[in-house]
Amino acid sequence: MNIKKNLTNRKFITPVIFGLLSAIALTSCGGGKKDENGKDEIVETADTVKTSVLNIGGQLFSVPSPIQTALLIQKSGITYDKAVLSASNKVNTLSTDFARSLNLGIYGADLGYVSLYNQTQDALGYLAAVKQLADKLGISAAFDASTMERIQKNVTNKDSMMVLVGIAYRGSDNYLKNNQRTDLSSLILTGGWLESMHFSVSAYKTKPNDDIKWRIAEQKLALNSLISILSGNQTKEVSDLVAQMKDLSKIYEGITFTYKYEAPTDDSLKKVTYINSRTEVTVTDEQIVKISEKVKEIRDKILNSSQS
Repeated sequence: MNIKKNLTNRKFITPVIFGLLSAIALTSCGGGKKDENGKDEIVETADTVKTSVLNIGGQLFSVPSPIQTALLIQKSGITYDKAVLSASNKVNTLSTDFARSLNLGIYGADLGYVSLYNQTQDALGYLAAVKQLADKLGISAAFDASTMERIQKNVTNKDSMMVLVGIAYRGSDNYLKNNQRTDLSSLILTGGWLESMHFSVSAYKTKPNDDIKWRIAEQKLALNSLISILSGNQTKEVSDLVAQMKDLSKIYEGITFTYKYEAPTDDSLKKVTYINSRTEVTVTDEQIVKISEKVKEIRDKILNSSQS
């Protein structure tokens, strides 16, 4: 089955790396106004950052943000489903930094999902889990205390949450890079990507549509980027994960893309370049089923083997 995806007027914006939850292009909350309850008044813009570009070991990798997928799922008319999330109360059962890093990525994606659906109590649970894991990994300094406090104060404001969580994760990424902890950042990124894939395949089973099918198919490139990033870590746990990811990549080999170039246009006033090219992807229902099964297998192994 061919799915034609028109990328006309997709904006190319200088991306923010890390990609867990920083994909919502909202007005900056730094120095922003407060409402009468002391909460940040943050207004959502019309556009979203489509991918994050990472610089790891001097190499650039492009990986979509999980929040981008959550937005697509919500816009598809799929209602909030707590069952698709990882339980936020298992932090103390995670016995290795490998498990903690992957689950920090998973919880980060879950936090973005519940915040997007304005699920306040669930958001508080995942926020606490993120903070606990950061403490256990020894990277609590990566999460600015004042930003975390603002997140807690604005937990009932979806737009503010999206901004503040993005700021928290951008700050954490800068911290990890500056302290040469790419071993952790690559696993956190992978955990977030896997949870995003889990969202997509679960949503497709609930309400199949071409947009979600396209989102699953286009992860072929991101998957290859993640394999390249992780392959630099030769520990047994990571090598085993890479082997699983490569098995998933083999399923993706049959998915093909045809790129049709059209010259970009510039808006000098807004300082934005619009990419007008189009892409056609060939993917079958059978391939989607196999991808879904493999994603579930990898995610289940992470969740089940990470407990002490």
